[in-house]
Amino acid sequence: MVTHHTPAGIRPPFARYSHGVEVAAGARIVFCSGQLGIGIDETIPEDVGDQTRLCFENIRAILASAGMALADIVRINAYVTGREYLKGYMAARDEFTPDPPPASTLMIVSGFARPEFKVEIEVIAARED
Repeated sequence: MVTHHTPAGIRPPFARYSHGVEVAAGARIVFCSGQLGIGIDETIPEDVGDQTRLCFENIRAILASAGMALADIVRINAYVTGREYLKGYMAARDEFTPDPPPASTLMIVSGFARPEFKVEIEVIAARED
């Protein structure tokens, strides 16, 4: 149902992700809106790794409501507000991503709706019915 593409003829990924992920026809697809590192009690951790973990816990809950799991993620788009957050984000992301890893893009942006947020993550997941 899902095929990962990291061809030998191009430079390997910079981090733990696949260059491409193919989803076979007939799969169910879920698009998750960007998730921020905020708890249900409105707390926002200071640490980017802790914010990343909250993002992925929220994503886990969204996917579960669709009968899916983190292992069904085929694409991650993530945004951080500074280069200093790249390492912490990637370490926390790797705790939640399957092997082989999904396709992924990470961008540095100027900010989010509130200055306390350091990371936002959106995903696409696919599962064969």
